[in-house]
Amino acid sequence: MNVDIHEVYAIRYARHARRSPENFIGGDPHDVLQPLDYYVWVIRGAHGTFVVDTGFDVTMAEKRGRELLNPVASGLKALGINPASVKDVIVTHLHYDHAGNYDLFPGARYHLQDMEMSFATGRHMCHAHMRIPFEAEDVVSMVRKVFAGRVQFHDGDSEIVPGISVHRIGGHSKGLQCVRVKTIRGHVVLASDAAHLYAHIEQGRIFPVVYNVADVLEGYERLKQLASAPQHIVPGHDPRVLERYPPGRLGLDNWIARLDTDPT
Repeated sequence: MNVDIHEVYAIRYARHARRSPENFIGGDPHDVLQPLDYYVWVIRGAHGTFVVDTGFDVTMAEKRGRELLNPVASGLKALGINPASVKDVIVTHLHYDHAGNYDLFPGARYHLQDMEMSFATGRHMCHAHMRIPFEAEDVVSMVRKVFAGRVQFHDGDSEIVPGISVHRIGGHSKGLQCVRVKTIRGHVVLASDAAHLYAHIEQGRIFPVVYNVADVLEGYERLKQLASAPQHIVPGHDPRVLERYPPGRLGLDNWIARLDTDPT
């Protein structure tokens, strides 16, 4: 058994209907419907089950005007995963749609970049505009986990276990990290919000919520370096992920995709 080879799944839990100009700095001349899907990801292998990001719940969906399709816990259970049994959660960044559901994994250790915690609790949050994608309770919950000894911080590139590593990208949020996973088809990179849509990385365009534009653009090149091939990069919010990859198992179409298999 290859202890560094893993299965990878994308679980869609929510959606936001919006038009394409909302998804790019400078707008989009086509002005077409271009919704965002919201995902959490699961990595499974010899070292156990790892959840990447924690999503948000129905209360946050109503507050933010998003459509909750299936609670995150339901997606996990569809893969036979009890959230209470999860030992490791990788948080790519602390925005509301990636760091909510903060009580869902009571036994987990959380993996986070030093820079993201510093960013979300420091002087930048004195500015209302910078606070928009954050929720205070999500950040406070992570601080409590720090004091409970449940957070492992990373500074840049770091191996979690053989075949799973995190890499600070920045740009969208100052301490944003992506996740690189060794699979049977090569190294898959879960970009999270380092690339919201395939169009961002393929066309060099920028999502409007951004800390540093230059870091976003450099991040696209970093994603390409980390992945075995461009088609091994999985963007964080693109509905086409579910179109390109097969379902995790029978009956999970349009809900859960298996990413360690070749896209169609």
